[in-house]
Amino acid sequence: MNVDEKRTIETLAEMVATPSVNPAFDAGGTTPGEAAIADLVARKLRGIGLDVEIREAAPGRPSVVGVLEGKGGGRSLMLNGHFDTVGPGGMKDPFTPAIENGRMRGRGSYDMKAGVAAILGAVEALVRGKAPLRGTIVVAAVADEEAASLGTLDVARAFKTDGAIVTEPTGQKLALAHRGFSWIHVRTKGFACHGSRYDLGVDANVRMGRVLVRLEALERDLASRPAHPLAGRPSLHAAILRGGIGPSIYAPECRLEIERRVAVGETAEGVLDEVRSIVAAIRAEDPRFEATVREALHRPPFEAARDGAVARAVEAAHRAASGGDPKVTGAPFWTDAAILREAGADTIVFGHDGAGAHEDEEWADLATVTALARTLAAAAADYAG
Repeated sequence: MNVDEKRTIETLAEMVATPSVNPAFDAGGTTPGEAAIADLVARKLRGIGLDVEIREAAPGRPSVVGVLEGKGGGRSLMLNGHFDTVGPGGMKDPFTPAIENGRMRGRGSYDMKAGVAAILGAVEALVRGKAPLRGTIVVAAVADEEAASLGTLDVARAFKTDGAIVTEPTGQKLALAHRGFSWIHVRTKGFACHGSRYDLGVDANVRMGRVLVRLEALERDLASRPAHPLAGRPSLHAAILRGGIGPSIYAPECRLEIERRVAVGETAEGVLDEVRSIVAAIRAEDPRFEATVREALHRPPFEAARDGAVARAVEAAHRAASGGDPKVTGAPFWTDAAILREAGADTIVFGHDGAGAHEDEEWADLATVTALARTLAAAAADYAG
């Protein structure tokens, strides 16, 4: 399939120039969310000739689905990528795409508008080349991956496909596993009173200290557990700690937000029980200790079969283009592949090269973006042909 490399790069530049900061990272409300980027992608897909649907998993949070119908009797394949980004941070000119030495800079260039642009380039090549598809190709450009993955959760319920490729940046490596995560909130309760009244005051912050000490011990235990060969070991960190209302007041409550990275084979209930057990053990030692534990969000780990049909199609396409097999790896980050895998699709992660996800310097390697488009087109023609 002949990919229009110039148009693919131009599409990426248009996407970078279109701010799409996830509202979770935009406390000041200074950017328009995903609406403008969804409109851009929808227009591109309609221009290619796909049937397009704009879906809102939540008000003002649009994802775009484009469908290229096959002749029937073949396997269906979803090409999935997210177009929301984190905030610009300290990035200079975050929404001005700048090309230098084969790299495009700008917020979202690497994570992961390049993957979406490659999908559009691949599908255009399939349509223009009149690929003899028996199966259906579903393009899913989704909102909210950077927060709660509302977009892919919605798309996965509405569009069932046999296979899926998520084009997160993997450096042209075939990612077959990654960890999940749980966000767990702990709240310790104290009693607020004047700082001089030690006879009445109960310090919720100090009580949370007991939890933190045991969490540190739990992290040491996690570090000693066997690591998955691709996804690595479980881990946790105390991400956000808030407590107290003034220097001369005993803190009435303290809130802790934990992120627990969930290894392949672990469950949401299992990791939540670890924290519940810590609180229960402290309460057994001190009946006056009051704390609550709840799960705020859980996303499962991901593992794909090495010999799955989608993996074989991507390997064959990459081999034909480069002369060698892609390296097999695990992704250090979480992706929507876990949702698609749970929905029943044979799913892998394969994407471009670059650097700077969530950093002040972000760039995508353009040669690998166009190479990704060619690989996707060939793999889709093979799998759904």
